[in-house]
Amino acid sequence: MHESCGIFGVYAPKEDVARLTFFALFALQHRGQESSGIATTSGDGIWLHTGMGLVSHVFDEAALGRLPGTMAIGHNRYSTAGSSRLANAQPVVVEGPIGKMALAHNGNIVNALPLHQELTDKGYHFNTTSDSEVIARLILDSPGNDWVDKIGHAMGRLQGAYSLVILTNDKLIGVRDPLGVRPLCLGKLNGGWVLASESCALDHIGTGILREVEPGEIVVIDGGGARTYQGAASDKRALCVFEFIYFARPDSTIGGRLLYHTREAMGRRLAQEYPVEADLVIGVPDSATVAAHAYSKESGIPFAEGLLKNRYVGRTFIQPDQKIRELGVGIKFNPLRELLAGKRLVVVDDSIVRGTTTPHVISLLRKAGAREIHMRVCAPPICYPCFFGVDMATRWELIAARKSVPQIRELIGADSLGYLSLDGLIWAVDLPRQNLCLACLMGNYPIPVQLEMDKLALEALPPTEAVPSK
Repeated sequence: MHESCGIFGVYAPKEDVARLTFFALFALQHRGQESSGIATTSGDGIWLHTGMGLVSHVFDEAALGRLPGTMAIGHNRYSTAGSSRLANAQPVVVEGPIGKMALAHNGNIVNALPLHQELTDKGYHFNTTSDSEVIARLILDSPGNDWVDKIGHAMGRLQGAYSLVILTNDKLIGVRDPLGVRPLCLGKLNGGWVLASESCALDHIGTGILREVEPGEIVVIDGGGARTYQGAASDKRALCVFEFIYFARPDSTIGGRLLYHTREAMGRRLAQEYPVEADLVIGVPDSATVAAHAYSKESGIPFAEGLLKNRYVGRTFIQPDQKIRELGVGIKFNPLRELLAGKRLVVVDDSIVRGTTTPHVISLLRKAGAREIHMRVCAPPICYPCFFGVDMATRWELIAARKSVPQIRELIGADSLGYLSLDGLIWAVDLPRQNLCLACLMGNYPIPVQLEMDKLALEALPPTEAVPSK
């Protein structure tokens, strides 16, 4: 399972906005590692720098020095619609009758294909194969005399998940879809304002969360302050439950709750639902560490860091040779043999998706001398793919869609396997069940989708004329 994207926006006339955006994106690196980009403006044009790789790979002092202005938006990408290539890096910049606009998007639009065709028929040319450019050009095409009118009209036609930060010559705009699938928060900074996917990004630049942007809300920020508009309304809410399980950092606040406490609750509930006699509890780092600590405390079984993670393992453009490829997960994790030998282990992980990594982790622990391995998972079985901003898998790739829990236990090589129950998960998240998107667990999507949807669908379209944004 791969993260959704990270977005950030800032209006701060007294600050170096490009540098602020860089550090905020650094804090949001966990949400996307394929590409990164920053767009800035001082009121007379939009400057843009994008590149493939991590934030620290894409930007240096020279690049930041070429991004002047009082406002900026930034984006970290993991491709959920459109392939991983430089043309699809964001922010995307477009221009229409009322001016130029840069847009960064977290989420996924399920009706991007018909909208793309409609806009192409009207004469629009696309430079990317991402649904984010579809959103941008739909806004340009929408009726209205100002950006708020155009964005509000476009929101009525978009289906799916979208948290957006938008930059014009004189405004920073934040937008959240009517279902509220992906998070977006608002903060204040030294006479200015900031928008971010997660509150941890605000902490890193010296401010904190003021509030979350409401589902369907448009927040417009300029020299006059921050104003709010109702862009689209829905009586449904569908906040992604995996933001709590895995995507967001434990030091972020979503839905009014610090995720650290949510993950503690998951670990406690796992210990109550699936107790076992064991010598040590370990977590698969880093996303399951908090839950593993809580399992240990609730069960009375000592906690140990039995698996160490190489935190510098990330995306690279250097292809591994066959010997390195065969080492697989061993490059990422290293077990402490002296600690684990002869021990009965409870191993806590956040989720099992395809079931390809977990057997390797268990094999590493067996080779380190573990006598028993009892797997405990913070998410219920994932049986359905996500179409709202997470590149999870197709349904036939999801192991829980094809196998029973006993069959999965046998496949991964564990002595026992326990998934947190759906009721236990909702108890831990502590939000009303009807406000959560549980589609990947139950198949009840908040809006109709086609189960065969392909994230590369726009790649198959005939190429349109490449018209660079000015």
